[in-house]
Amino acid sequence: MAADPIVTTLDATTQGRYVARPPESEGPHPLLVGFHGYGENAAVHLRQLERIPGTASWLLVAVQALHWFYERSHADVVASWMTKLGREQAIADNLRYVEQVVTDVRARYAAGDTLVYAGFSQGASMAYRAASGAGHPAAGLVVLGGDIPPELRQTASHALPPALVGRGSRDEWFTQAKHDTDVALLASWGVDVEALVFDGGHEWTDAFRAAAGRHLDACR
Repeated sequence: MAADPIVTTLDATTQGRYVARPPESEGPHPLLVGFHGYGENAAVHLRQLERIPGTASWLLVAVQALHWFYERSHADVVASWMTKLGREQAIADNLRYVEQVVTDVRARYAAGDTLVYAGFSQGASMAYRAASGAGHPAAGLVVLGGDIPPELRQTASHALPPALVGRGSRDEWFTQAKHDTDVALLASWGVDVEALVFDGGHEWTDAFRAAAGRHLDACR
């Protein structure tokens, strides 16, 4: 009988990228750093950030996940934040990556002290992680269609900033039960949380963008 295979994990260096849109005015500018959903990319996410009311005066940064692949038509390169394989190491890699991105952005652009993290779908979990442990204090958190990641739920509390948690009423993935559970958990941690359920599915809508704009104004 053949012996069981031995799995060995090695550290490796890969390429990361982010897309930035600085305001036309002189800085320093408040900084909004966003994380896209599964099968999206930084350019797609940046366009959504640009549609939030009031972000013309913000330095916008969309971070691309480290795991790239072609979407079905092979026309675009999209990305994923992680899979169940090697999850703990991927979380650590992603947190170091986010810390590096924010450090690099602040070295290249006129970014002020105000930092807000935003995330959609799979990127919502990344926004929670970044606000909790990426090494840069955040003034706000905007999450849409995604839940608090499991590893954060295992801790009694987190020093998270004020949060906007959004869900589309017809979202079959981020259900009302998940939304309510997350809002209650955040409140139990002492987080100032605003819950928004809007008419829509697993998507950005004008109603959510308007709420996000108000949240950003309050963070400045």
